[in-house]
Amino acid sequence: MTSSPQITLQSVSQALSLNPLVPGSRAGSPILGALASDLLSFVMAEGQAGWVWVTIQTHSNVVAVATLNDMAAIIVASGFEPDEDTIARAEEEGVGLLTTEQSAYQVSGRLYELGIR
Repeated sequence: MTSSPQITLQSVSQALSLNPLVPGSRAGSPILGALASDLLSFVMAEGQAGWVWVTIQTHSNVVAVATLNDMAAIIVASGFEPDEDTIARAEEEGVGLLTTEQSAYQVSGRLYELGIR
């Protein structure tokens, strides 16, 4: 049985043409899963270490939630842009922060196509 190559945050960013605002400290680490939600309490309960989180939320609390779960990155979809406080907090915490004009639905589908489950 052959194993497939690991998918990193950097390769996800390139494949989906994401705009990296903060590359984070895990750009070369494998992405272990993904979650799409705008409800912070749900992400707090369901998010896992090494996952990417797809959302349209842009306030600094998203970084706190991602940090709580040791998530690799936040992908902000649908053209929403995080404010400077959110960007600064992501830099401080080492959480990747990327944006895209694609909808959360489109991003989720592309992540699935890449083999992220």
